[in-house]
Amino acid sequence: MSRKAPWWVALVPLAVLVSLLIISIKIYAADALYGASQLCLLVAASISVLIGMVFYRIKWKDYEEAIATNVKNVTQALLIILIIGSLSSMWIISGVVPTMIYYGMKLLHPDFFLVSTCLITILVSVTTGSSWATIATVGLALMGIGISHGFSEGWIAGAIISGAYFGDKISPLSDTTVLASSMVGINIMKHIRYMLITTLPAIIITLIIFTIAGLSYDTADGSHVETFTNALNDRFNISPWLLIVPVVTGVMIARRMSSIITLFLSAVLAGVFAVIFQCDALREIATHTSYGTMQVVEGIMTTFFTSTSLHSDIPIIEELISTRGMEGMLPTMWLIICAMTFGGAMSASGLLSSLMDSLKGNNKRPLGIVSSTVGAGLSLNMITGDQYISIILTGQTFLPLYNKAGYEERLLSRTTEDAVTVTSVLIPWNSCGMTHSTVLGVSTLTYLPYCFFNILSPVMSLAVAAIGYKIFRHKENEVPIIETESIKE
Repeated sequence: MSRKAPWWVALVPLAVLVSLLIISIKIYAADALYGASQLCLLVAASISVLIGMVFYRIKWKDYEEAIATNVKNVTQALLIILIIGSLSSMWIISGVVPTMIYYGMKLLHPDFFLVSTCLITILVSVTTGSSWATIATVGLALMGIGISHGFSEGWIAGAIISGAYFGDKISPLSDTTVLASSMVGINIMKHIRYMLITTLPAIIITLIIFTIAGLSYDTADGSHVETFTNALNDRFNISPWLLIVPVVTGVMIARRMSSIITLFLSAVLAGVFAVIFQCDALREIATHTSYGTMQVVEGIMTTFFTSTSLHSDIPIIEELISTRGMEGMLPTMWLIICAMTFGGAMSASGLLSSLMDSLKGNNKRPLGIVSSTVGAGLSLNMITGDQYISIILTGQTFLPLYNKAGYEERLLSRTTEDAVTVTSVLIPWNSCGMTHSTVLGVSTLTYLPYCFFNILSPVMSLAVAAIGYKIFRHKENEVPIIETESIKE
């Protein structure tokens, strides 16, 4: 490239993308996921290519390589998404999710459902280190319980996601936590302890909000809940033995088995339990064979790869127990590939680096440098569509700046998590936002206003930087910036 694009040129494809997404969502609403959003990403990518090739002499080969690299980086995530499609479907048809809903409705008081949901997903995600596994399993059950109690989908999904991402952020088993700390060369436990300064206030405020909201929410009466549980009991063979599946899954995750292996084995185990407990449901799903064992086999296979529905006299139950299988995750995978194409085009054009350079700024005070990092992290989440790529690029881009300014690396690793890890789920075309929206059946824009922890995390990062609390100079442990500056003055 003969010269570098100015930062305002880098905003052109992003502005086009946001404008087209607003239009597509206005026209298609939740159905934008099934093609319109993908088209928006490809159009924005073509604008990036046009700018790079016409004005900055970038070769098409460079774009091909950048896009191929981006897609390659998410191949594991794409496979996990396919497996999650099968897992969530099989957990429903096997009776695992209905059983968890059945007992959960009897144990969780409606007034404290939202805060209990957040606490449950915190416990599971801290233990497992995976927001994806937490939301696709326990979160799915809690979604059903909340709907039966009369809560809106946005509030339920917000409580589930807030708790799941708290655990994903501070668990030593979390891949994003390991990635963020390793990118800047910080011990993972030191990184986690430092994150608590911003993370604990965010989750405490979140729990208070969900407690107040739950107490003031007009939930369904007891007769409605009883009708709901009776309908589940009529539709499925409810049994405590089915809880073996989530317990075994939790053990596999806690032992840090590969995510792909864990989720696949969990889906297979649920399939075995479906044969044992829900043969009638499997036969109802089957359509091509007319008798015997082949009906059950067809029912299992159909549940794994495509959509299923079971009849219920209560419409909300029928909607809850309908599944999409692997086929239902294909639009999400399509969207991720298009998002990676857009990110690759921006990177190859040099527009991404121009935008990052502009966000760095020259302010070396705590608030200035943290603000730049938060802004860059959020921008990367929107541009690349993937939290892992965003964490890596944020760390690589800002580490020299933090070292030059004399700040400890743990400030960068914490700010990266506050800005990238927890906000990825709030962006409709990000891999996290797309996946969780599909699994929970709630659009990203519907649950976004209620993900209080995810919204508060970057705000807390800025607030702590503004007051200079526990922000240390490099190699000057226990000497806060705010104190050293007052001494110099």
